[in-house]
Amino acid sequence: MPSEQEGAAVPAANKGGWSSFLKSMASFNGDLSSMTAPAFILSTTSLTEFSAYWAEMPHLLVAPANEPDPQKRSMLVLKWFLSTLKQQYASRNEKLGSEKKPLNPFLGELFLGKWEDATGETQLVSEQVSHHPPVTAYSIWNNKHGVRLQGYNAQKASFSRTINVRQVGHAHLRIDKYDEDYLFTLPALHIEGLIIGTPYVELNKSSYIVGSNGFTSRIDYSGKGWVSGSKNSLSAIMYPHGLEKDKHAVIYTAEGSWTDNFTIKDSKKNIVQTYQAKKEPKTPLKVAPIEEQDPLESRRAWKKVADAIIKGDMTATGNEKSVIEERQRALRKTEAASKKEWERRFFTKVDKLPILEKLFKEVPGGSLEADQTGGLWQFDQEKARDAKPPFSKLSEELKNGWN
Repeated sequence: MPSEQEGAAVPAANKGGWSSFLKSMASFNGDLSSMTAPAFILSTTSLTEFSAYWAEMPHLLVAPANEPDPQKRSMLVLKWFLSTLKQQYASRNEKLGSEKKPLNPFLGELFLGKWEDATGETQLVSEQVSHHPPVTAYSIWNNKHGVRLQGYNAQKASFSRTINVRQVGHAHLRIDKYDEDYLFTLPALHIEGLIIGTPYVELNKSSYIVGSNGFTSRIDYSGKGWVSGSKNSLSAIMYPHGLEKDKHAVIYTAEGSWTDNFTIKDSKKNIVQTYQAKKEPKTPLKVAPIEEQDPLESRRAWKKVADAIIKGDMTATGNEKSVIEERQRALRKTEAASKKEWERRFFTKVDKLPILEKLFKEVPGGSLEADQTGGLWQFDQEKARDAKPPFSKLSEELKNGWN
């Protein structure tokens, strides 16, 4: 994951540039994701890598597949989802000292990896399937336990006293043994600490987990306000479909911090699950050496940019980014001239996602919002099996796992 050499906050020499950037954001009209950020606040990591945050604890991801009781199974799905929040939204801040702007992926960019532990192999494919709007799709699976996660997301960012981000898209968990599907909506977030130059993510509003077995979980997020509240707080309830407002229908509740500890209790207030983020073991992600990677894989494609960021060479950073961006513009012009669209390597645009459309009915105001993500994206096993080289050794192993 990201290099620790990126540094903590904004360098003293760039404080003026940071102030100018904040002013430019305040007057910017449109989606901030299209805005060019100064090189000194860039991360060395592309957004395509962020898909890996879903599965850094494979033992929690596969745990529901080993629980025969449907209510408890849904509760374990809730626990797993809550456990991913720190990894997705706070792990970079804790490691680097502040949140940094990730590199915007180019169309067709790939990130491939796997985790190996007592649960077997858990594999990951992440691909940038759209550039306008920017959309990252991913598939994560563990064949030993018959657990499959896939989804895609885009981010719509705006500025109003802070950076506000609405995440568009969803995640879809499939448990083969029980023929169950779970829909996950994505939380909204905003960036705190901008004025002092040490940005970090805070979650807000609500997100939902809807299971095909008849149970829904709603997670509410809140943060520390001017007067009261605690940083990174969450509370959640799990209930049968349609009974969100019936307090007597609540089967499980969860409460605590998504960056620290939380507990899950049953309807009798008994603690049935606990989670301690600092103590929960993480499984390292294995990625092929850069020299063995496909040219479209993130770390190989962005290596020169990442090296320049680490060295603090802002001129080289800008120049190397421009090389990639110009190459992409040239490809798009060639495609337009030949009336051909870029062929996604592992995902396909589909007309419908019937299972998810059904589950979205349990989410107030929820929908797939295909117009916001360039369409509906599905992992395509046939494409994966037929994908052409160059492939890294790791890619070949992943390919064998699709057969």
